[in-house]
Amino acid sequence: MNPGFQFKQFYVRHDRCAMKVGTDGVLLGCWAETPHLPCSVLDIGTGSGLVALMLAQRSPEALIDAIDIDESAVNQAAENFAASPWSDRLHTFHARLQDWQIVHRTSSPRTLPYDLIVSNPPYFQNSLKNPDSGRKQARHTDTLSYEELFAHSTRLLRTGGRLALILPAEEEEHARLLADSNGLFLTRVTRVFSKESKPARRVLLCFCKPASRNTDTSKQRDFVPHEDTLVLENEKGGRSAAYQELTKDFYL
Repeated sequence: MNPGFQFKQFYVRHDRCAMKVGTDGVLLGCWAETPHLPCSVLDIGTGSGLVALMLAQRSPEALIDAIDIDESAVNQAAENFAASPWSDRLHTFHARLQDWQIVHRTSSPRTLPYDLIVSNPPYFQNSLKNPDSGRKQARHTDTLSYEELFAHSTRLLRTGGRLALILPAEEEEHARLLADSNGLFLTRVTRVFSKESKPARRVLLCFCKPASRNTDTSKQRDFVPHEDTLVLENEKGGRSAAYQELTKDFYL
C-alpha cells in the first residue's frame, strides 16, 4: 500500500489514517470558496489533513484549525502540516466538534468565529458497520450526526461565513432542510457524476450565515443558488477536462 500521495506543492502521508486520500477530499479542497484575506478556517474531521492543506495553498493568509476525533489521524495530520510550506498557519487538534468551542478557548484563540468551515463528514447512516473501528468511526454518523454538524457549524461561523460540504447525492434534500432550520441559506450546488451515464454520486454544497435570521428569511426564499454539475471521467475513463481544470493546481 502506498503510504501517501504526492501533490504539486505538498505530500500527504495517510498510512495511519482510517480514511485515505480520495476524490471526495480533493473535490472539497478545490471547490470550497475561500474568503477574502485574511481569514480563519475550520476543517471538521480532517483525517490526514488533506483539505486543510489544499485550503492553505489556495488562501495564502488563512489561519486553519483542523480537528478530528481519531488521535492517530490527528498525529499524522500534524506531521503532514509540519512538512508543508504552510506549517505556521495550520494547527490540528484532537477534539470533537461538539466540544470544540470549549477546547478552542485555550487552544486556538486567534480564529473563532470562522469565515469558512469545511467538512467531508461521516456519511453512512444506515449501512452495515465496518469491523475496523477507525474506519467505522470515520465513515459513519454515529459520532457526528448531520444535525450536530449543522447546529455547531452555524454557532461557530461569523456573520457572512460559509459552510462547505461534500455529501452523498441522496443527502442533498436532508442537508437543505437542516440548513434552513439553522438559519443558513444555500448559495451554491455542484452535483458530481462519475460518468455522464450514471446518477450523481456526490453533491458539493455551500451555505451562508446571514446577518439576521429574521431579516434574511424573505431574501432566502427569493435567492436562487448557483447550480452546476461536474463529470469526473471522460469517455475513455480518464479525468474529464472539467475535473482536470478544477484540480490543475494540485494533481501532478
